[in-house]
Amino acid sequence: MNDLKKLLPMLGHTSGKRSAVTCMLKCDNACSKAVCNTSANNYFRDIVSTEFSRRSAMGIGLAGVLSAAVLAGGNNGNGNGGQYDGGSNGRGGKLTFAPIKPVDAAVDAFNVPKGYGWQPIIRWGDPLFKNSPDFDFSNQTPAAQAGQFGYNNDYLEILRQPNGKKGLLVCNHEYVNPEIMFPAAPANDAEKAKRRNIFRNAVGMSVVELERSKKGQPWNYIRGGKLNRRITMDTKFELTGPLAGNALVKTAADHEGRFVFGTLGNCSGGTTPWGTILSGEENFNGFFRTNGSSAEDRRYGLGNAATGMGWEQEDPRFDARGEDFRNEPNRFGYIVEIDPENPNSVPKKHTSLGRFKHEGANVIIADNGKVVAYSGDDERFDYLYKFVSKNKYKPNNKAHNMTLLTEGDLYVAQFAGNSAGEIDGTGKVPADGSFDGSGKWLPLVVDGKSAIAGMGVAEVLVYTRLAADKAGATKMDRCEDVQPNLKTGKVYVACTNNTKRGLPGQAAADETNPRTENRDGHVVEIAERRNDATATTFSWNLLMLCGDPAKNTETYFSGFPASQVSPISCPDNLAFDTQGNLWISTDGAPSTIGYNDGLFKVGLEGSNRGKVEQFASMPRNAETCGPIIHDDESMVYVAVQHPGEEGSYTVQNSLFPDYVPAGATPKRGQVRAPRPSVVQVFQKG
Repeated sequence: MNDLKKLLPMLGHTSGKRSAVTCMLKCDNACSKAVCNTSANNYFRDIVSTEFSRRSAMGIGLAGVLSAAVLAGGNNGNGNGGQYDGGSNGRGGKLTFAPIKPVDAAVDAFNVPKGYGWQPIIRWGDPLFKNSPDFDFSNQTPAAQAGQFGYNNDYLEILRQPNGKKGLLVCNHEYVNPEIMFPAAPANDAEKAKRRNIFRNAVGMSVVELERSKKGQPWNYIRGGKLNRRITMDTKFELTGPLAGNALVKTAADHEGRFVFGTLGNCSGGTTPWGTILSGEENFNGFFRTNGSSAEDRRYGLGNAATGMGWEQEDPRFDARGEDFRNEPNRFGYIVEIDPENPNSVPKKHTSLGRFKHEGANVIIADNGKVVAYSGDDERFDYLYKFVSKNKYKPNNKAHNMTLLTEGDLYVAQFAGNSAGEIDGTGKVPADGSFDGSGKWLPLVVDGKSAIAGMGVAEVLVYTRLAADKAGATKMDRCEDVQPNLKTGKVYVACTNNTKRGLPGQAAADETNPRTENRDGHVVEIAERRNDATATTFSWNLLMLCGDPAKNTETYFSGFPASQVSPISCPDNLAFDTQGNLWISTDGAPSTIGYNDGLFKVGLEGSNRGKVEQFASMPRNAETCGPIIHDDESMVYVAVQHPGEEGSYTVQNSLFPDYVPAGATPKRGQVRAPRPSVVQVFQKG
């Protein structure tokens, strides 16, 4: 038991149904460690993820296969001059459903409303190329996994041809769950090394061509599609921006400091107006072993201990204790950009957006033509950031637009509330009837110069957290996704939770984070000054304080009767439908309110503001990721991550999505084990 406790420090300390194994693999046991942010700054949790643009925004074409016009000059309420598939202008299709009831966390089922059906588009291990082998659960190899759909799919995009018959799926693969992928630890070192190499090929990203008979029908993926691609730890990335060629990113593997192999911990992301995909490198720190003695290491959660994946045993890049690879961790923690139309292109790592645990990055076009990217740092008490490009967007000029994230200004958010003295940590609504206030975007890098005393531009971009500490940013409750609403121009931030808030030695509740030991999370609504996304001031309010009103009176839904909402906890990813309604996927509800995670629709205007309705419920132990709402054809998509995470190879805790009964013979490609999958939900009949 003592050995197991050393390996899994969260064992016995997780809440409800959360797995201590996942704590180790996904976020390097962050909750068992000291808070990384020990600065004296105030708190506010907030994140922005580029998913906004993917589902509601931009003209995206698939070269030679898909085409969709990028419409320049249109103003959808937030200065974003473009739309995709006619589905971003706040009008059009409308998805109606009767909300489902919450599902107990012990139940292993994927539930959708009456009148809807579901099926996976693609599952972990499905072959992507003509020469890729079929998935063999009992005989996995590194070479096979390199040609198969990766594990733990997170950010999701589906780009559609205008006639609806062809499409392209793009997805992140954040991490793996070895305990349910393989039997108990093997006896010999060769088998251990083989498995570690399988893990290296199971993370990264996938690009997959889709087809169907007509619009509104379920998709099938195309094995051997010309645009199909796997991005793994062997994929070469180019560093862009001020850090390219800088001494802080040079290593023995890259003396020039310009190229990096692989991308790690890819969580949420976004789709740009020019049709590329952004992905956030989040919990990269858990893959590296360092000396752990510097302030910089401690601020980023890097330490001198064997890692959960053990890659340092094969690849010296991940053992950063020596001089040769001391800077290798500095080469991860960025926003990466890939061109899904060109499977031979070299992906980029954009250093101008800073280095931290990026949940994602959502890009919009301001009225003045500049590109604005919002991104949150998914760590307790860390910050919300905004990047404004130096140059302007040019319609129908993809080559130019793919340079826009290489130069620009970087800011971090500071929030102030309007009800000083009224916030007591209970979540009680202030006397003025709402949680609200004003805010500033504090400069970190402006006009190519550092705005932080004692730090040059390169230091600000490598050690962005420390720069934001010095700037005086507001500490947040784990910023996850940040989505601008194209219909109203407002920006929404999903703050998942922060059970450390208000504890001894930690920051107290404030108006933007008004609950002590915030288990259920909340959603922040931001309005930039005069709808100018490049402005340095804004106003804000809270849309909701999440939870189950039947069990917790510390909830708030913008005045909507709490007794009439679906219970919701731990908001993670955000999306919008064509009507401008907010959709929220959750991660952690089993451990807080005892129900499986799900997907929820939330009204934002009029009498429906704050009305929460549950649309889907995930299988046992699974997180809801990457929601896409194509309500113009009554279809919804989610990435189902880590189903059955509490099980083992011999005693699986979920059989999603194949659900092969005991004693039954699996069909081709099926297994009696959980497989992270991309699921499509469609209207029957």
